[in-house]
Amino acid sequence: MGSSMVRYKVRPRRAGENEQLVKAVYEQLAHERPDGLHYATFKLPDGVSFIHVVFESDQPGLILNEVAAFKEFVDEIGSRCEEPPVATELTVVGSYRMGS
Repeated sequence: MGSSMVRYKVRPRRAGENEQLVKAVYEQLAHERPDGLHYATFKLPDGVSFIHVVFESDQPGLILNEVAAFKEFVDEIGSRCEEPPVATELTVVGSYRMGS
């Protein structure tokens, strides 16, 4: 299983745009319902920092990258960011209804 967390901070004037792009990803995922993907996005209390957590069991790194709305989301992520995305590989030690 591929598990990772990505954290970044967007420019304040681009936070709403970023959130809309994220929501579009979830709309497409809800429609297509790909197997083997568990994915969550969190906005931190500052309103401009985001964390994405992904668990892919079937084809790590491939499922989410094939979603058109996700491709659109990452296309210009650099221009939206004040602090660029930093990905961290995760090792699941335990979970409850997440990632399985």
